[in-house]
Amino acid sequence: MLKESLKLFAGDLKNAFMDLLPIVVVVALFQGAIIRTVSDNLLSIVTGLVIVAVGLALFIRGLELGIFPIGEGLAVDFARKGSVFWLLVFAFTLGFSTTVAEPALIAIAQKAASISNGLIDAFWLRMTVAFSVGFAIALGVVRILLGHPIAYYIIGGYILVVLVTFFAPQEIIGLAYDSGGVTTSTVTVPLVAALGIGLASSIKGRNPAIDGFGLIAFASLTPMIFVQLYGIIVYAVGEPGSAQVPTAEAIVTAEEIVKQFAWQDIFWDLLATVRDVAPILAVIFFFQYVIIKKPVAHLQRIIIGISMVIVGLYAFIVGLEMGLFPIGETIAFDLTAMKNNLLIYLFAFLIGFSTTMAEPSLLAIAIKAEEISEGNIKQNILRMVVALGVAIGIGLGAYRIVAGDPIHYYIIAGYILVIIFTYFAPDYIIPIAYDSGGVTTSTVTVPLVAALGLGLAENIEGRNPLIDGFGLIAFASLFPMLTVMGYGIHAEYYKKQKLKQEHKEGLL
Repeated sequence: MLKESLKLFAGDLKNAFMDLLPIVVVVALFQGAIIRTVSDNLLSIVTGLVIVAVGLALFIRGLELGIFPIGEGLAVDFARKGSVFWLLVFAFTLGFSTTVAEPALIAIAQKAASISNGLIDAFWLRMTVAFSVGFAIALGVVRILLGHPIAYYIIGGYILVVLVTFFAPQEIIGLAYDSGGVTTSTVTVPLVAALGIGLASSIKGRNPAIDGFGLIAFASLTPMIFVQLYGIIVYAVGEPGSAQVPTAEAIVTAEEIVKQFAWQDIFWDLLATVRDVAPILAVIFFFQYVIIKKPVAHLQRIIIGISMVIVGLYAFIVGLEMGLFPIGETIAFDLTAMKNNLLIYLFAFLIGFSTTMAEPSLLAIAIKAEEISEGNIKQNILRMVVALGVAIGIGLGAYRIVAGDPIHYYIIAGYILVIIFTYFAPDYIIPIAYDSGGVTTSTVTVPLVAALGLGLAENIEGRNPLIDGFGLIAFASLFPMLTVMGYGIHAEYYKKQKLKQEHKEGLL
């Protein structure tokens, strides 16, 4: 048993190092060939990368042991219990509790409050986003219960986003679009995916591949509407601050991150990670024991799995702080200072691709997609297609900041393309494509992308960090939907052509 576990972990560790390789190549290329400086913290960076790989391997093994089974088990138990009310309460509570403690959302809210000189309140922004995600997960569960096609809901949601955008103040639009990308955390994504797939598997007439995915897409869409409504109210009753806090004060610089990291803080930081995950576990076990009134099957294995997820996630974050965040942010700011736009676009494209390939949330969804589709969707191909979408999105988003164009023109055009692609894409790929937009912006991507966007807006004359600095995360969430549906359209076309060819050969 132990030998088999070690063999599985060794395989996970090898895969984790392979996932990190693109980031290492991009960073080394820009640091050595373009900026031409060698980091003073080379040993710390290498150590950090090793810790990231170990954390990622632990995280994935913990998902398989703990998070996936308990999420799917809860969905099955709710379906058997037949209580729609408690199922919707669970869905809302799960969405709210996981989002309100999401570190990426807290960071974005604090930056928004600083840059807006306090007009945007960090606490109420977080409450608005958390409520919208709770509402989204509950609405997504209703869709699965009713068996409605997801496209109707998503397209209707995009139309609402666009309509509200015309009434929202320009200072809130980029932030609202970004809010949709930072709500889906590394732990939330696999749990919500397990809930949707488990529910679809338990209801007669539902297809796990078509009906089970899509909850994450709802959680990425509704915050864009709710935050814009919040902005309309805030800017109608409040007075914008006359002085803006410089972006440099709103972003933790690379040097500050290096100084803040200390090995003696590991214990307290681990407790902080447990605190972030605690609301999710409290919701799960409350509903399991109080509402379902049934003990958790294989409890010891579930506890081991959840513990591995927590330790793995923490190691992952520590490794990032030691190795990737400092050097990544330094490169982002150095490139903006060099005033070479082509290098900025290239860096944005490559960092978008490489960080997405290392996203734990995407890896979790890709594993489930391959499993549910019985191998028709390959996890490695899906991840590369999603990463390509993020790369294109961040590259185009960087161009938008440099050019000074209003963000909503790009986003609206993107939504129109999503609607067109939805019409032509095969049914099985559409929910996965919609979910792909939500899982791309998590632990690895958000800090680097946010630093790049705000750094560009601060260093380019005539740009407003609040109006122009936010929005890159929205681009990173939008374009994967297009590339994944494009992949599905191409695969379906290739499949039909192959069948035609075989038919012709059969006639001959």
